[in-house]
Amino acid sequence: MAGPGALRMAAQHKTLVAGAAIVAFVLAAALISLVWTPYPIDVLSVANRLKGPSLTHLLGTDQFGRDMVSMLMVGARTSIAVALVAVGIGILVGVPLGLLAAARGGWLDETLMRANDLVFAFPALLSAVMITAILGPGAINAILAIGIFNIPVFARVARGGALALKSREFVLAARVSGKGEVRIIAEHVLPNIANLLIVQGTIQFSLGILAEAGLSYVGLGAQPPLASWGRMLNEAQTMMALAPSLALYPGLAIVVTVLGLNLLGDGLRDLLDPRLKRRTT
Repeated sequence: MAGPGALRMAAQHKTLVAGAAIVAFVLAAALISLVWTPYPIDVLSVANRLKGPSLTHLLGTDQFGRDMVSMLMVGARTSIAVALVAVGIGILVGVPLGLLAAARGGWLDETLMRANDLVFAFPALLSAVMITAILGPGAINAILAIGIFNIPVFARVARGGALALKSREFVLAARVSGKGEVRIIAEHVLPNIANLLIVQGTIQFSLGILAEAGLSYVGLGAQPPLASWGRMLNEAQTMMALAPSLALYPGLAIVVTVLGLNLLGDGLRDLLDPRLKRRTT
């Protein structure tokens, strides 16, 4: 389904529209920060430290004199970049593994699923902390840590969706016609599980942002001079009595972004899965 009809149907989902608007705003801020921020974030200005909101600094400055709007914009770029690449790793590795397990079955399916269970036995954030503690702090290692946990998530989703389609008439007809497994997967399975992968992708995206913030908060994520919402929260701890807004702004940024992604995921689920469509009021 595409074209004006699809847009009209999407516009009727208030949850989808709200989530898309929030995500679009955060994404726009992140993209703009690639070429422009109100002030450079790597220049300290002791004379301007802890300034309140004004026309010069809309959200004030932090304890190092850095502009809070600029810090939040670059922090959005960091969080989105880490989460997006980590989700990409999960999709590119996990989906083929899940489809392979569903297609082959037997010992291969059993081995892959037990490996998935092993990964799921450890909490995601704890696993990410362990991996980054071993590899060292930094945005690249945070991406690897979060991406590794995303692999079994997408593998399970892809495997479950493929198994549900395996006995459907159009798949059996394709097999009888002489099509190979790879062609069947590409032409018949993947298009029919794309909705599952898209919805799961939005969920993992929001979890990735939370994981990146958590890793940066404990010093294992993005390192200075790169801004990060999690590290902004960490740095604001000692300034709570003097300037509580230093913690409020990045905290709200994390909450609003994750909320927007969850709303977007719920809306996409309702829009793409006819079994879960709800009546809009």
